[in-house]
Amino acid sequence: MKIIAAYLLAVLGGNASPSAADLKAILSSVGIEAEDEKVNFLLTEVKGKDLTELIASGREKLASVPSGGGGGAVAYSAPSGGAGAAPAAAAESKKEEKVEEKEESDDDMGFSLFD
Repeated sequence: MKIIAAYLLAVLGGNASPSAADLKAILSSVGIEAEDEKVNFLLTEVKGKDLTELIASGREKLASVPSGGGGGAVAYSAPSGGAGAAPAAAAESKKEEKVEEKEESDDDMGFSLFD
């Protein structure tokens, strides 16, 4: 990614076809040593291609990649405590919710250093 970022910086800076030395100079300016193999591989892959077309084709490829959020269902079995276990658990969760509400209401009049 660092080499790609250096390539993009060079192209956006006005160098339509940056060389390996250009990319290494950009990376070394921020203290990164670039591997010759990776720099040369990138340059051979993008040689003769338009940057905007490369970005557009990359977006199309990324659009087909599924991206999280679904989470999936988690199987959970309730403890075998009989019928009385469920109401007790519900009562405990209500108590916990009340305790959390009290903790959130600070006496700082709505101002906080980290909000």
